[in-house]
Amino acid sequence: MCGATEGGLSLNGINTDIEAIVQGQVTKGGEPVSTGYVRLLDRTGEFTAEVPVSATGHFRFFAGDGEWTLRTLVPGAEPVDRKVQAAVGSIAEVEIAV
Repeated sequence: MCGATEGGLSLNGINTDIEAIVQGQVTKGGEPVSTGYVRLLDRTGEFTAEVPVSATGHFRFFAGDGEWTLRTLVPGAEPVDRKVQAAVGSIAEVEIAV
């Protein structure tokens, strides 16, 4: 688990004033997925990073300012792409249903 807390990921120890945070949860059929990956693609569609989802379906990226695409890969589901805007000093919360 990625330090998940009830209701979402803990931000303890993270200076949110200097980070552009993109985080959220992946669900399937209304339930959190525990197996899968979320990829971070830049504005041209190039692969930048990938993280596994936690046991509660949560993920987090520290990104640069700008528009990004999250590509969610879960066994038994089609990939799902979601656009997200990241900005230093803010947290982009994204819920992704596959």
